[in-house]
Amino acid sequence: MEPNQQDIDQRLQSAADLLERTLTWLEQRHTALTGEVERISATIDQSRREAELAEKLTAVEAELAQLKASSAPSVLNPLRKTIPAATSQMLAKHGIGDGPVDVRTLDAALAGLSLEQRIAVKSQLLRAGAIA
Repeated sequence: MEPNQQDIDQRLQSAADLLERTLTWLEQRHTALTGEVERISATIDQSRREAELAEKLTAVEAELAQLKASSAPSVLNPLRKTIPAATSQMLAKHGIGDGPVDVRTLDAALAGLSLEQRIAVKSQLLRAGAIA
């Protein structure tokens, strides 16, 4: 064989060896990457601080439930018991006093007002507990 041909043969042989090593490496890598994944499990230890916070949360929830139970009747009676002075004066002109207001008398007294004003006066009276 010619020296040039031998050189080409050696280069081809070394390239083939290199390719074979690369192929072996790729196969090993492939099996390593596609292998089965074992079950992964972890446990979380609750720290002392988390336990304290959980106890505080339980206590606050119990206190909230107690407050809701004790304040249920007061929800029916609104906090505001007064009527604005202008509303009180307008009602007094029509003979409506501080006690419970008759709805027909109230409608007659509010006849001169716009719809929005009538709604505002009635909502004020509802909040004050004057209309049942």
